[in-house]
Amino acid sequence: MEYPVGVEMSNTYLSFEVTSAALKLVRDFMLVKEGENVVITADTSADFRVVEAVAGAAYSVGANPVIIHYPTSGKAYEEPIRPVADAVVHADVWIELAYYCSMHTPCFRKAMENGARFTCLNGMDVIMLVNTVGRVDYDVLIEFGEYLTDKVHRSNEVIVTDKNGTNLVGYNQGRGVKHSGQRATKKGYPVMLGGQVSWCPVEETINGKLIFDSALFPPDTLGLLNSNVELTLEKGVVTKIEGGKDAAIFEKWLNKFNDPNMFRLAHYSIGFNPGVTKPTGRIVEDERLFGCIEMGIGSQGASLMGACWDAAAHTDGIVSKPTILLDGYKLEENGIYVDPEARKFCKALGVEGYKSLQW
Repeated sequence: MEYPVGVEMSNTYLSFEVTSAALKLVRDFMLVKEGENVVITADTSADFRVVEAVAGAAYSVGANPVIIHYPTSGKAYEEPIRPVADAVVHADVWIELAYYCSMHTPCFRKAMENGARFTCLNGMDVIMLVNTVGRVDYDVLIEFGEYLTDKVHRSNEVIVTDKNGTNLVGYNQGRGVKHSGQRATKKGYPVMLGGQVSWCPVEETINGKLIFDSALFPPDTLGLLNSNVELTLEKGVVTKIEGGKDAAIFEKWLNKFNDPNMFRLAHYSIGFNPGVTKPTGRIVEDERLFGCIEMGIGSQGASLMGACWDAAAHTDGIVSKPTILLDGYKLEENGIYVDPEARKFCKALGVEGYKSLQW
């Protein structure tokens, strides 16, 4: 792959920090135990320094790491080649580092049914690993996530707006909320990089405009956006796509599947990892951009506690500086948390702009 940001490619770059962060990921986040089989999937677009560091960390805690290294497919959220699919369904822990990930596919669902603990870290290079894992206080981050989960779960009406013209309204009606950045304590349950809370309002209640302004992936010809992609949603379904070249690319990609479920809004996700301060084009990082809201379209997994459906693929887009209203209460304004308790967490995490706040 071509890295969308400048990345130092020497083998020794941040090598000590990477070793420490990989151990933190494996031992403290994925909770890998002695004797467990840890499958690490990595296509040829993955940063192999991260792959080897994660495998070494798994071995150091007494687990059996297995690296599955295979050619880059160019197809994200689609079933991988059979040797990869066969391997992951037998994992105790599956750590996905392939750039073109296999989440929401038949082998993913089978691995979950078999009890694998899974995390998707596609596109993770050494800088991303160090900034979003190694240098983050995960105890505080998880506590913040629990606070946001409770705030969203207690609300019914959710309004998301921004200065670009986003104006999306949906109603939770008691739907569950997933704190996806939790530690991997449950078998058969996917956890994600810390700094994300996800849910889906009742799909038929979602209406309005949604404008992706910074990142959108897949298709792989996008990533960082050069122009906004404007979606019109009616009853949770994308009915119109407008904008420039990027919007045309996105619409063509959705249409190629000939699958109506590819136009269904699958989830909302609030991003709050303090290690992500700007979009990079790597979606796992971008959807945790501090203060953003990310929207998924396509397949909706059971862990989101929504209607749950399969689709040919899945895609995620970013609204970088949203205003979020929960039953009329303003949680964020233009990407800045205004809720007093949330601001305390932001300060504790060392987020720029909140450090000097006094209460």
